[in-house]
Amino acid sequence: MICTSLQHKTLEEIFCILQNPYVEMAEIRLDLCDLSDSDIEELFSGADKPLVATCRSTEQTADEALRRLEIAVQAGAHYADLEVEAPVRVSQRLRKVCRECGAGLIRSWHDFSGTPDGDTLEMYVGRCLRYGADVVKIVTACQCPEDAGRILSLYGKPGRRGRLIAFGMGEEGRDTRIECLRKGAPFTYAALSDEDATAPGQWRIDRMHKAVYGAARTFFRNSLEMPASKSFAQRAILCAAIAQGTSHLRGYTPCEDSEAAIEVAKALGAKVRRGRTLTITGIGAARGCLGLEKLHTGNSGLLARLCIPLLSVLNRGEVLIDGGEQLRARPMESAADIMAAFGVMLHPESSGKDRQIHLPLRLQGPLMSGNADISGRGGSQLISGLLMALPLCPKPSRVFVSDPRSIPYMFITSDVLASFGVKVSSEMEDGITFHIPGGCTYKAAELDIEGDWSAAAAFLVAGAVFGSAQVQGLSSRSLQADLAICDILLDAGASLSSSEEGDDICVCKGPLEGFEADLNNAPDLFPVVAVLAAFCEGETRLRGVRRLLGKECNRADAISEMLSKMGVPVSVDGDEMLIRGENYCSRILGGRLLKGGAFSSSHDHRMVMALTIASLGAAEPVVIDDTACVAKSFPEFFEMFD
Repeated sequence: MICTSLQHKTLEEIFCILQNPYVEMAEIRLDLCDLSDSDIEELFSGADKPLVATCRSTEQTADEALRRLEIAVQAGAHYADLEVEAPVRVSQRLRKVCRECGAGLIRSWHDFSGTPDGDTLEMYVGRCLRYGADVVKIVTACQCPEDAGRILSLYGKPGRRGRLIAFGMGEEGRDTRIECLRKGAPFTYAALSDEDATAPGQWRIDRMHKAVYGAARTFFRNSLEMPASKSFAQRAILCAAIAQGTSHLRGYTPCEDSEAAIEVAKALGAKVRRGRTLTITGIGAARGCLGLEKLHTGNSGLLARLCIPLLSVLNRGEVLIDGGEQLRARPMESAADIMAAFGVMLHPESSGKDRQIHLPLRLQGPLMSGNADISGRGGSQLISGLLMALPLCPKPSRVFVSDPRSIPYMFITSDVLASFGVKVSSEMEDGITFHIPGGCTYKAAELDIEGDWSAAAAFLVAGAVFGSAQVQGLSSRSLQADLAICDILLDAGASLSSSEEGDDICVCKGPLEGFEADLNNAPDLFPVVAVLAAFCEGETRLRGVRRLLGKECNRADAISEMLSKMGVPVSVDGDEMLIRGENYCSRILGGRLLKGGAFSSSHDHRMVMALTIASLGAAEPVVIDDTACVAKSFPEFFEMFD
């Protein structure tokens, strides 16, 4: 990345400069800008782009420099830059504040007279690291090519990619300001104009941008309206279908899975009027009120798993649950054991090669209330179906879920149920215990369907790596598991902000580095987070690989194959996927962009979106065999992406 150094600017001027698309991040020279304490707080709390707070000092002004840096860090500075010569008390205090606030600490050393020998340079690198540096910055005056070579030789030792910024001043050091990016510096420094240069040999931002990025692709999008969450929509549609009265579900947008839920609602006997607001008149369902012989759930795994318990309580006799060809290939892990605990037998029409049961399934019930301990290792969807179905049984039930996965989706279910007058309580201790009332009648509801965080994740990752993105129609207080993308992006080093209402989210790229994430509760994020990891310097560890095996495809294999073919080192160790990434600038300058070519989506909508985002950082076109499957969750994806 390119960091623009700003000095002698007012608050208004800085905010104006930050609107410049060439300005990816900025260094604010607090010792040279005319900023009051309140200005500093407003700037570092209100800027969308990552900011470095720098305040050079003398022995006499060290405490004042510390005070200004503290204000910046506590307001939201991405980094604080402190020279390695600062007094120990100042060093220790700023290090503590940075740790508390999650800011990176840059320890810097400058030599304006020349470039010392290699041993001296190494001594200062070591000193910066000992004094708490997350990033070491070494800048010297270069008077000959040998000086430039010596400063760049600091990158030769392992473990310094992403942690070292070393370049030279003066004309002889001019090229090192770009070469450092190729060698793995998280960012380098440029000036807004020739007059604004903070050191000899500093590039002007527009010229450096052209030299670094050339014709490389970028991604800048504003006001992207996210579609309705199909997780919310499908649950709400089924609840409205079995409720007494007419429900209105606002904010609906169609996709294949949600449309399949509407067809199920109609098959149950509900009346549905489509539109941006779904109007559904329910059947006032009660135990044993239906006499269906067969129900088709499309290719939606969630819909099938919700309907298995529901039909077990609503239907008077045996009923066949079937789905599309793709869904038939997906195992119904643990379904037989879980349903047997409530008196329902599942009889597959044919046996699967993997010894798991598959659709079509014949249900032999009825569903019985009671107390049961069940495993959550197979996911949350069938458990959500039980939470919806058991209230229709005459007596209350208690369900203890051990080793729960995709936990937020269970709470989405109980949240939707509450809107329809069914109160399920829960407690968490060594698992989750749900207390489910019996003898309930669902009542019609007025409900706003949330925007889809899993859809937003693709655009947020694109913005974090290649430019910026603003998505709308989301809730930062959502129960959706895929809201975790925000924490993941912050951990990786991107810059995130939200509107006061919390429904507009903006991401700007930052110096990205490897991270760790547990995606057991959010497996749908795995493909696009793996693409993010490919552009993060260093190693990323993603947990939750086993949760990928029963999706639209074996996503673990599909992701590994995608990254390997693109030239990204990837391996799987048990439940972890390890990805060795490299930042975008380093890939461009080093000729290591992702490899393009022909790729298979494995007919998985999440893989299509991940491949599309990855194509932005590929040297050749990425051709995907089946893009139509994206309609399963996000039909407008390509229109919005383009």
